[in-house]
Amino acid sequence: MSSNPPTPRQLRYLRSLAIESGTTFTNPSTSRQASAEIDRLRRLSSRPRVQDTDFAEDPERRPAYATGQQPGEVYGYGSSASWQRPLHKPHP
Repeated sequence: MSSNPPTPRQLRYLRSLAIESGTTFTNPSTSRQASAEIDRLRRLSSRPRVQDTDFAEDPERRPAYATGQQPGEVYGYGSSASWQRPLHKPHP
């Protein structure tokens, strides 16, 4: 097993791939680990990514986050914003 540390070139390339793919990586301690991370990030970078601009014309197509605020849940602005009360009582 190779115990050579990663080269500066590998580390620079890892950083640029991480930025391109929008993800992070574990700092490799060997050159072999760096190569494996480079391969992994290359696969991520080659996938088509959804951009916010894809939904600029039609915001209804924007995917919803499970934890995101839904329409009608909050009213008010800034520090005076509050959660809406439920329109119906939950089932017991």
